[in-house]
Amino acid sequence: MLKALIIGSGRVGSTIALQLQQEGWEVTVVDENEDALSRLGESWPGTFIVGHGMDADLLREAGIEDADAVVVATDGDNTNIIIGQVAQKRFDVRCVVVRVLDPARAKFYAERGLNTVCPTSVAIDRLMDAARTCAIPTAQPSEEAEAPAPEPV
Repeated sequence: MLKALIIGSGRVGSTIALQLQQEGWEVTVVDENEDALSRLGESWPGTFIVGHGMDADLLREAGIEDADAVVVATDGDNTNIIIGQVAQKRFDVRCVVVRVLDPARAKFYAERGLNTVCPTSVAIDRLMDAARTCAIPTAQPSEEAEAPAPEPV
């Protein structure tokens, strides 16, 4: 069975944890806030550990040494980058994925071997594509569109 360690149980981390668990992974979630467990639901079958993901002892307790994948999705870019680098370099986890909101930072660390995902860049790309699509006329205006609006009654 594949093992995943998810750091951060907000909207992103909890959704990833639930989906991996549904796919048959053994999932451990770490979050500073005990209330974040509620995002996983009352019947969460995985492990949930309250603590900070930058604590190496806590990472060991969470099973980082046996993890097949580590996903880091806290609300702080700096925290995510540091935890990702620790998982990759100190614990030699082969699959480490880090959410980085700042596109420049995401690019910088990706160029240095950290697997980053930047939702901001994805949003920019999709919004630009949508805006460009809207700017392209798709059909000639119909005669109805050119007719004056009816008089109010």
